[in-house]
Amino acid sequence: MDTEGGVTDRAAARLSAMEIAQLRASFSSITHGSHGPSHLAQLFYAALFSEHPQYRALFPISLEEPARKFTRALEFVVDNLEEPGPMTELLAQLGRDHRKYGITAGHYEAAGSALIAAVRSALSHVLWTPTLDSAWSGLVSLLLTTMRDAADADDLPAAWTATVVGHERRLDDLAIVRLESDQPIPFHAGQYLSVQIPQRPRQWRYLSVAIPPNPYGQIEFHVRRVSGGWVSPAIVNETRVGDRWQLASPLGGLEVDRDNGLDVLMIGSGSGIAPLRAQVMEMAQHGNNPRVHMFVGGRYPRDLYDIEALWELSLSNPWLTVVPVSEEDENPWWHTTPDPEPPPGMHRRLHGRLGRVVAEFGSWADRQVQISGSPSMIKTTVYSLRHGGTPPELIQHDPLV
Repeated sequence: MDTEGGVTDRAAARLSAMEIAQLRASFSSITHGSHGPSHLAQLFYAALFSEHPQYRALFPISLEEPARKFTRALEFVVDNLEEPGPMTELLAQLGRDHRKYGITAGHYEAAGSALIAAVRSALSHVLWTPTLDSAWSGLVSLLLTTMRDAADADDLPAAWTATVVGHERRLDDLAIVRLESDQPIPFHAGQYLSVQIPQRPRQWRYLSVAIPPNPYGQIEFHVRRVSGGWVSPAIVNETRVGDRWQLASPLGGLEVDRDNGLDVLMIGSGSGIAPLRAQVMEMAQHGNNPRVHMFVGGRYPRDLYDIEALWELSLSNPWLTVVPVSEEDENPWWHTTPDPEPPPGMHRRLHGRLGRVVAEFGSWADRQVQISGSPSMIKTTVYSLRHGGTPPELIQHDPLV
């Protein structure tokens, strides 16, 4: 990419230590500035639509969700430049996922130019040196080349269609949606899919699959209504049996490594238990598994909406230990359903912040760790675990969900 922002084939040339340092310092300056972490995304969309106004039709009315995903993905990339494996895999997954929009080489070139323009605008207070230009040009080239190459190499459909066959309001603000896809979707337990529902066209959302893949194309999502959200309220309140959903390429890297000899710690909060649930359900189909400690948390006891199913799974699989945790000891006054009693031998519910409770059990330095939940929950839990001695390289969580 030259200094004018045009994309060239500076393929996946390895960035130097100085370039990585400059990228991190400049990116931190943007995301921690007075305009907030989404400032770069806003500038990117402004530059893209100013130069190519026809591209606006590819995006939903509200850009809040795309901006959030854009910022998280870029942050993950910048944080993983020394060890590019996870970063490259995420970019390849995003490239395959973006085929659902009908993206072409021209779109990638326009996006590269817009991103460079956005970075320059955001860093107007910083001297734009040749080294900084080279660093950002190299990163943008790496981003676009990896995504484009993965998309070009994928011969699977850009999206699949599935029919809603079940919709259960497990809580007033949480629904379990079951679908059957027209064709099996090649995902693995622990991944998430990009979905589009008929009530909200062009508004794609990432949802984790709560059951392992099966030959019948059955899929299950656990969806919590987000206050002020565009899509989750429609899924919880308006989805009906017979609705036809669009599902795009699977993403995510949560997976139990059976070869490293380590047992497993899983930490899930609210509907964030879905990818963990799918994995232990799949593990139950095997005869030999590592030990799994699974902490299931929520603010209130009511938020442990699937605890009985997990207890049943634990009763028939002695390698699985399920520990329920709630911040509050009692449900809010308006929730009248009694809490289930744990079966004999099951761990009773503990009280406190999930990450802090887990850290009180020890360092967990001998486990492979997976965390799934809201961004704030993941951040505080990672902090608690690292503070307690858990090596960061053992901790997994997906950057976009």
